[in-house]
Amino acid sequence: MENWKKVGVGIGVMILKDGKILLGKRHTDPLKASSLLSGAGSWTMPGGKLNFGESFEECAYRETLEETGLKIKNPKVLCISNDKTKNAHFVTIGFIVTEFEGEVKVMEPEEITEWRWFNINNLPSPMFFPSKRIIENYINKKFYSQF
Repeated sequence: MENWKKVGVGIGVMILKDGKILLGKRHTDPLKASSLLSGAGSWTMPGGKLNFGESFEECAYRETLEETGLKIKNPKVLCISNDKTKNAHFVTIGFIVTEFEGEVKVMEPEEITEWRWFNINNLPSPMFFPSKRIIENYINKKFYSQF
């Protein structure tokens, strides 16, 4: 019998303000920067795994609030991508948000150590690859990216 692995669904929320994008620095300890897609020490947008029974939008609202303290408004699906590593496979749904309430705070310091605004044309490195793909899809006006 074949060993079946599950495909997960992840959400990434690209929050834009005045031509800048909000990115968080993932903890450098791989056990704390918990993600099946790895990425310790990289920069990422708010997001996470879709919970059973949750809509894509509900996940975007929840993850953004849990991680940044921001209450986003009117998230729009921007793109999807097929994100794979040797040990994990996620379908990532990218959202774009331009309206929100609140001030950015580090809500989960054990996972994200800081949040900063970056010019979309001058992004930090290294980038968490699912977040990088969402940004590339936005810049290139692509809905689907297959890698």
